[in-house]
Amino acid sequence: MTSINQKSHRDSLPNFRNLGVILRILVIVNVMGFIAALLKSPTWHGVIREFTEIAVVIQPMLLMNLLLLYGLYKPLSRLSYVVGISMVLILQLVLATVTYWFGGIVSNNMDIGVVARYWVISLAITGTLLTYFNLRSRALSPAFTEARLQALQSRIRPHFLFNCINAVLSLIRTDPKRAEHALEDMADLFRVLMADNRQLSPLQKEVELCRQYLQLEQLRLGERLKVEWHIDNLPSDALIPPLVLQPLLENAVYHGIEPIVDTGIININIYKSRDEVHMVLRNPYQSEGNHHSGNKMALNNIRERLALHFDAESRLESKVSNGVYQVHIIIPHVTKV
Repeated sequence: MTSINQKSHRDSLPNFRNLGVILRILVIVNVMGFIAALLKSPTWHGVIREFTEIAVVIQPMLLMNLLLLYGLYKPLSRLSYVVGISMVLILQLVLATVTYWFGGIVSNNMDIGVVARYWVISLAITGTLLTYFNLRSRALSPAFTEARLQALQSRIRPHFLFNCINAVLSLIRTDPKRAEHALEDMADLFRVLMADNRQLSPLQKEVELCRQYLQLEQLRLGERLKVEWHIDNLPSDALIPPLVLQPLLENAVYHGIEPIVDTGIININIYKSRDEVHMVLRNPYQSEGNHHSGNKMALNNIRERLALHFDAESRLESKVSNGVYQVHIIIPHVTKV
């Protein structure tokens, strides 16, 4: 079976409806305009004048482009990457022509040389932006970043598997039905871990996977592990990157429950507020533990995958307070890709 890290990156258009993508486009285009003004004028007064003149031309085209791409994102996203790129470039040429034609009518000045310059500038800016988003997507792609998570899990998962097998063996004679359910949970868990997990999946599916994982952990930890679920307001139709919650729970058990002798509580609270999905996980924290660097590796990986799918619209916050470690994930409520 080919692993996820052996699969090639799938190029795709940026999400033109994402706030982070829109802000990046606005910033990059204006920075390019400012650089052009710097190159055209030797004085700061002249730079300001040149940038103002450039902005008068660029800003209307930029705003129209963003509105058009926002409206057409769904049909564009269904096309192959090459066809989608071609359509975006054609749209830029059409908008540049319409903008010049409208401006030429107003000023009563039509020049084919000027419209050709509009075309070149539009294609250059669009090509730069598309290249930037493609390189950024590759840099954040799980095909690369999951390699670091696998390095962390390679130290934890064999330990987890060994303990689960021992727990199942101890149940075969005393409670064979429970042992059978545990083996089914193990099969489901490892099937998901070995799958290609680069596309968004239902939140309900992730919750079920987490329940199976925690049930396996409770086989060996018994009364030492207590789980509190608060999912009455769970938006089950929401889509999230797979394996976001399960690695956090694995860390919660490994770093929070195993080091203590008494009962430890893992608190899971998932709810929807306005158009955002909130996922809050809490577990005991031992400041003298020596495993917290691995926890940061998992958090960094999840943060990168959230950025890949949701850009600036997602947040991951972690903090320690009164002996409790908390991770709070906030993502937009997405129901369709």
